Order: sequence, then C-alpha cells, then structure tokens
Amino acid sequence: MCELLGMSANTPTDLCFSFRGFSARGGRTGEHRDGWGCAFYLGDRLLRVIDPEPAAESPLADVLRRVPIRSKLALSHIRKATQGSVDPRNCHPFSQKLGDREWVFAHNGHIEFELLRDRCPLKYYLPQGETDSEHLFCWILDRLAALVQPEPEQVLAILRDLSDRLPSPSIVNFLLGDGRYLYAHCSTSLAWVTRRYPFTKASLIDEDHTIDFAGCTRPSDVVSIIATRPLTQDEVWTVLNPGDLLVLAEGELVAQTATTPIAIAS
Repeated sequence: MCELLGMSANTPTDLCFSFRGFSARGGRTGEHRDGWGCAFYLGDRLLRVIDPEPAAESPLADVLRRVPIRSKLALSHIRKATQGSVDPRNCHPFSQKLGDREWVFAHNGHIEFELLRDRCPLKYYLPQGETDSEHLFCWILDRLAALVQPEPEQVLAILRDLSDRLPSPSIVNFLLGDGRYLYAHCSTSLAWVTRRYPFTKASLIDEDHTIDFAGCTRPSDVVSIIATRPLTQDEVWTVLNPGDLLVLAEGELVAQTATTPIAIAS
C-alpha cells in the first residue's frame, strides 16, 4: 500500500527534514515506487506537486528535500499502486475546491471498488483518475457540499459516518486538509509527534541525518507531524488506535474521537 505524511504548524514551517526521510521510503528503504505528491498551503493558495516517478529517485522530490517551502499545513504521499495505473492522475494528494477553499486528500489503504460505489455513490464531485482513494475523497466532498462553511465537528460527523459505511476488508488511513484544519483517520497505522519548546535534536530512521531544532525555531513555535510510521528514532511518537480520528490546527490537537474500527479481513 502507500504511506502518508502531514504537518500542522502555528507558523510557516518547511517540510524538508520530514520529507527527506519520508521520500526515502519511496523506492529506497520502502517499496512505494509508483509516484508521490506534496501539497502546501501558502496563505490562501495551494501548491500541489505530483510526480509518477519514485520519490527516492525523483529530481523534483530532491528539490523539495533541499528547498524550504514554508507552510502551516502540508500533506505528502508515496504510492504503491493497488488500483489505477502509474499515472499523474492517480498521484496523491488529490485536490478539489469546495466553496472558497481548496481541500486536499491522501489515502493509504484499499477499498473494493464495487463496494465503494454501492455504499458511497457520487453526486457533485467526480474523480479525474482511476483510484478508490479519489472516489472516497469525492464522496466526502459531496457530503461537505451541503454545508455552507464546514466546521470541524461537522466534518468529523461525516468522517465517522464514512468509517461506519465500510466494513471488512476496507483499509482507510487518510489525511484531509482545508488549509486551516488537518484531519487524520487511522484504520491500521498512523503515528504523530508534536515538537515544541524546549526543542531537541532528532534523527531520521531512513536517512543518516540529524537536525537540532533548537537552532532553527523560536520558543513559541509548535509543529505536529503525522505519518504512517514514525520518521525519527529519538522522539516519542504517539501511535493511533484503529478507528481514531484527530483534528490538528496551528500545530495543536483540537479534537479527537473514535469511530467504529473497520474490521480487517484476516
């Protein structure tokens, strides 16, 4: 399957360190060779970068490992194709406009397409690619379209309903963002860490690389990172339970709830 990476911060922050370790899993330390993508909110604008090449080998990914793009909310995804061809249209994160906001979505897992179409029919938003993931995103947007300006509690209700609709053998780990809030749902594997004063050093698991955050932050900075698996070996990551839903804003946890865990076929 795929892997996810998300960031929420209270000040524009670059993703270079986390993306450096994460992208290594896209073909070097992991098997996710079927494309990658990043989405950065730059104020009211969304910068979305996608590439069907393996992230560990992509020259474009190398730019993002070295050049800081500062954002308060960012998503990234490395893909191992289970549905849909290796094609830019099928690279996550997906984006669509709802009201005056661009929403982005990235999914790790698998949903039987026939089951998905039956339980989550689409009305307003249609996929541009071939994946179950984008269909899932469009269904969420279809439900959100009935709301004038979706607030976290309304979005959470829709995401809980989604979780209840998809029984075994669906796997739906995902990240959803609207520029203000980062929503995370754990079906099988997600972990997160919050960095705040006093800042310390951190070393990547997938790269021989260490950073001292004390030298590049201010005492008021708060940054939360969420990923399919921990990215560093010397920080305490919180592992989510199946069914957990988190909402992050400005680097802080603002809501947490549990859905009915989706059963995984043995």
